Amino acid sequence: MALITTGNHPKALWPGVHAWFGAVYAEHETEYTSLFDVKDSDQNYEEDVEHTSFGLAPIKPEGQATAYDQHQQGFTKRYVHVAYSLGYICTKEEIADNLYEKVSMARAQSLAFSMAQTRENVGANVYNRAYTGGYTGGDGVVLCSTAHPTLGANQSNILSTASQLSEASLEDICVDIMDAKNSRGLKISLRPTELIVPTAEIFEAQRILKSALQNDTANNAINSLRSLNAIPKYSVNHYFTDTNNWFVRTNAPNGMCWFNRESVEFGKDNDFDTDNAKAKAYMRFSAGWTDWRGLYAGGNV
Repeated sequence: MALITTGNHPKALWPGVHAWFGAVYAEHETEYTSLFDVKDSDQNYEEDVEHTSFGLAPIKPEGQATAYDQHQQGFTKRYVHVAYSLGYICTKEEIADNLYEKVSMARAQSLAFSMAQTRENVGANVYNRAYTGGYTGGDGVVLCSTAHPTLGANQSNILSTASQLSEASLEDICVDIMDAKNSRGLKISLRPTELIVPTAEIFEAQRILKSALQNDTANNAINSLRSLNAIPKYSVNHYFTDTNNWFVRTNAPNGMCWFNRESVEFGKDNDFDTDNAKAKAYMRFSAGWTDWRGLYAGGNV
């Protein structure tokens, strides 16, 4: 079987294809790469194991022995790569009547579109299910929760009161991120890197982060979010299903993770029994999160 790989789009799967019919729509730019840290994998699965840090150093009385601490193993997160494949058929009669030249390119374009849409929907669904029971991470709770278990007290990556996107709610979540702690309860240098919103919030996000003065007030006050560059950028995701839920990614390592095991590849072959021509696409990847501190959210409003 001949495999023809060209990124997101296949070359013509049969020679001589030069025309197609039907609606050909423009595609959105790739968006899942804003949701995750994208990495390559050469294994059947990837596995992250949490190792806790040390606690605070106690006072050492004169002449007494040093107290010793040790790393402890926390939860394990395993990314099992999932295969996705789709194809189409041109019948022997279409080929004999030379109709495949008119339809094959349109089908090839549609196949590439379907594969791209699959990646986008799988990635966005990690966020769409951020509050949904049953979709849990290595620590046993959902992605966005007030009760992430640690060696100390439970920790949260959502606002204490669920809030729609606003200047005040973004300031609150920036404070929560700056106050973040590790699993031993020690302060860590966490900072926001990107606001991600559904299409319904794109204009609000632009006003909040880009206004020179404080947004939607008569106050002659600076826009602190902008002047501090508290959230360097924002992006919109067309595949979020909730029009109110918004998220802020952080610089936490091993937060939101995407592993490409096999990039999309396109191939063709003929069926001996029917003489039909077949084309298909195949890819394998996994998506999820290891450290929930990689994402903060406004709450399920």
